[in-house]
Amino acid sequence: MNKATTERSKRYLNPYFGGVMLGLVLLLTFYITGRGLGASGAAKSTVVAAVNKVAPKHASESAYYSLFISDEKHPMNNWLVFQVMGVLAGAFLSGALAGRLKPTVEHSPKITSRTRLIMAGFGGLLFGIGSQLGRGCTSGAALSGMASMATAGFLTTFAIFGTAYIFAYFFRKFWI
Repeated sequence: MNKATTERSKRYLNPYFGGVMLGLVLLLTFYITGRGLGASGAAKSTVVAAVNKVAPKHASESAYYSLFISDEKHPMNNWLVFQVMGVLAGAFLSGALAGRLKPTVEHSPKITSRTRLIMAGFGGLLFGIGSQLGRGCTSGAALSGMASMATAGFLTTFAIFGTAYIFAYFFRKFWI
């Protein structure tokens, strides 16, 4: 192992320790809330709150948005919103402490930063659409599903990684 690889690996959390910590957080989440982790609920709450702010009449008349809007409970008062804010704050803090906060775009030497950002945006868009079609994101469907020993959680995990493995062959030029 060369010196650059060793130096870079010192800046990241040990993946085994991170996995154990994620498992403990998931266990604690099940214990406290009665359900697992997931991020797509926070995105839904943010969209509902934004639509309600910009077009309240449309939001109240919409069969979908109106389900999440009430006088007693604001859509942003959802623990998933706070979870995602904590994830973002933790990622920022981790990057700051490890000296990884730099305004750069990491990409293959074969592509430009612009192409990398376009592909990342396109991938994020597909992920968002897929999480709504699948009624949840990968962390909710796979991680929490498997933790609760649900057959659907295991099938989802195999489908996610199997599909990623197939598509990686075609899109690998965008990161290696």
